[in-house]
Order: sequence, then structure tokens, then C-alpha cells
Amino acid sequence: MNFKNKILGYAIAGLGLAGLAVSSGSIIDTGLNKLVILIPAMILVAIGIMILIVTGDKSKGGKAGQVEKEVPIYKGKEIVGYRVEE
Repeated sequence: MNFKNKILGYAIAGLGLAGLAVSSGSIIDTGLNKLVILIPAMILVAIGIMILIVTGDKSKGGKAGQVEKEVPIYKGKEIVGYRVEE
């Protein structure tokens, strides 16, 4: 499910960036006020980025405040490895 959310985030942000390009005026010259396209495009970019941040990879930091504790694995008195407790 995380992969689908990332695709959705990229798609929404890409749509917003396309809207920003269209609102620049050099691509399309219509009678519409540029703010009609610019404001929703900025909102789409922000939503897309927020989706990407929220669905970030947990192994690379993930959500803020999430702490994983590493505990040693013993074989006798010797540490042979570590495991992560959530």
C-alpha cells in the first residue's frame, strides 16, 4: 500500500507542477485569470509533497518521533547480533 501512496503523491505533485507551468502564461494564452490555475496548482503540489512525506520509508527515518530500540542477541556471554524492537 505504501508504494501506491507514493505513486499517488508523485502523480498529484506532477499534476500541480504541470498546472504551474500552464499558469506561467507562456504555454497557454487564454482570457482566464492566471490565479485560477496558479492557486489550485500550488495546492496540488503541496498535497503531493505531504503525501510523499507521510508515506516516507520507515527504514530511512520514517515518521518523526518513531524510535526503534536495538537489543543484543546473546549466545552464552557473547553478543552475536542485534535485533530491532518496535
